[in-house]
Amino acid sequence: MKLFNTYSNQLEEFKTIEPNKVKMYVCGPTVYDYAHLGHARCYITWDVLYRYLKFKGYDVTYCRNVTDVDDKILKKAEKEGKTPDEVSQYWYKQFTNSMEKLNNLRPDVEPFATKTLGEMISIVKDLIAKGYAYEAGGDVYFRVKKFSNYGYLSKQPIDQLESGARIEVGELKEDPLDFALWKKDEKFGYNSPWGMGRPGWHIECSAMSRKYLGKTIDIHAGGADLIFPHHENEIAQSECANGCKFVNYWLHNGFVTINKEKMSKSLGNFLTIDDMLKNYDANTLRLFILTNHYRMPVEFSDEALASAQAGAKRLVNAKGVNNPDLDITTTPEYKAFCEAMDEDLNTSKALAVLFDLATRANKDEKDAYTILYKLGTTLGFTFEKAGVSKEALINAVSKISEVIGKPFGSVDEILELRKQARAEKNWDIADKIRIAFDECGILVKDTKDGTVLENK
Repeated sequence: MKLFNTYSNQLEEFKTIEPNKVKMYVCGPTVYDYAHLGHARCYITWDVLYRYLKFKGYDVTYCRNVTDVDDKILKKAEKEGKTPDEVSQYWYKQFTNSMEKLNNLRPDVEPFATKTLGEMISIVKDLIAKGYAYEAGGDVYFRVKKFSNYGYLSKQPIDQLESGARIEVGELKEDPLDFALWKKDEKFGYNSPWGMGRPGWHIECSAMSRKYLGKTIDIHAGGADLIFPHHENEIAQSECANGCKFVNYWLHNGFVTINKEKMSKSLGNFLTIDDMLKNYDANTLRLFILTNHYRMPVEFSDEALASAQAGAKRLVNAKGVNNPDLDITTTPEYKAFCEAMDEDLNTSKALAVLFDLATRANKDEKDAYTILYKLGTTLGFTFEKAGVSKEALINAVSKISEVIGKPFGSVDEILELRKQARAEKNWDIADKIRIAFDECGILVKDTKDGTVLENK
């Protein structure tokens, strides 16, 4: 299996630190608002990696943090007259609900920053003792120039970084490049050796990763926007504190763009996951994201979502029943799927295998549906056919009452009329009912067990 390592800027064969074990860390949300489609892209991508590693037989420990102490949370708390904890807990629940709706698996470990303060303070103390950090007026800063490899991950030479560095009002840095490990905060802060304060953003991930996964981990992943300064700073403080390599494989997903601009809260051009799920199901959003390679930007458009919706329906509506006892590891489809995924998670190639299986399943080819099901669930697709919504049924009853010119009290009455019309070869009435259902997004299927209604 080969993965593109941002640190080395090349594809590398994936080798674990411990045999068959993977320690994987993903930067989680700052919980102060709804998650948007950019977050969906990030967390679906790493959910697929997590699922695939487990599918390959690895024992994976997936850690994704929750940042519940941050300037944005404090501002929201002040604005709404709430405590920071009330704000973060509320939005964490919203985030968790959004991830569940997307069918993302829960991480094995999901630590909160405020519950890991002791580990953060311990690392900062070590960095001060080793001369890599200094206290200044209640703040603690990291000496960037003491770490010779600074800028290697983001491929930015130190002189280039210096030209853009500034010292803000109130900061007591020795050098404009130095970044905060601890911030003085007498109003919302926590006790520390340097007075009341709270952690800098970067130290949070270093502390949580070390506590739950160890000093050196296999994979650290996140959005490309985190490469600098967040991940660059994580490397500097972790390697200086721990005296060893921090991460073996750095993986980053590309942005979701609208009109070629990155989707973000700061630009105000974001679409929330919950709003998207009002019009599209989780399979559609997942397919939209996985059609593109994870490192490339994804341009959002209604046309792209419509195409993904049609593709998702094609997969889910494939005919067949899953045989859980079938060993698919010897099948050519398994081999083709794994070859695609082993090529730096080439999900578009993997999807081609799934669509071919869907076509063959609809031709009643033996085992095609089971292979489709097992490979598809590895990418996080759900194959349960969604029931027709109550709203759609009410709309259909109203529409058919109007078309037929007779009020109906229920769908059952309508289906009974259609059954009678078909028996009497009254195709005009039967077709009007079928077409009206169709226009309401409902498919009428006649089976040996009777008539069933499905979403189109």
